[in-house]
Amino acid sequence: MQLQIKGKNVEMNDTIRDYAEEKLGRLERHLAVPTKVELELSLEKNPSITDNHIAEVTIWTKGPTLRARESSSDWRASIDELVDKLERQAKRYQNKRRNHHPHGSSAPQSAREVTTEYSRGTPVVPGEPEPMIVKTKQFPVKPMTPEEAVLQLELIGHDFFVFRNSEANEVAVVYRRRDGNYGLIEPQS
Repeated sequence: MQLQIKGKNVEMNDTIRDYAEEKLGRLERHLAVPTKVELELSLEKNPSITDNHIAEVTIWTKGPTLRARESSSDWRASIDELVDKLERQAKRYQNKRRNHHPHGSSAPQSAREVTTEYSRGTPVVPGEPEPMIVKTKQFPVKPMTPEEAVLQLELIGHDFFVFRNSEANEVAVVYRRRDGNYGLIEPQS
């Protein structure tokens, strides 16, 4: 596993690094050849926030890309909760592949399966219904610049906005980040 650890407002030391490597190493048995693991540890400096030790991870595999974010009052607890969440995601993905693709087919069977496989890290508790698509919207995808898309995003008050990038002539998404800035998602060629 290729692990990259970043620190934001944090002095990285070998103790934290070793602990993170040990815990994230547990995921190797659940994942199909993890190619890259990126862990970001950040410390929220606002004194009114008690769960200020934040751990975020992204894991790129041959299958899905897994993401999780956890926060608590210390690094070890944040990393433990993060790994638990990722193990649940990885097991759910393994079970879906085993149950839905018995003959080696890697294509998803339905839109519902795609939604649950790549959901935003919501853990599925056995016995509870899985997340599903409950609403579908259609709208024109207008050509505009990313800056114009951000203005549209502000006008409609949503967290994201889908548009056709007039510079690249491809569908793209702008979204509001937790830090108050904006992100741009573009298709990879």
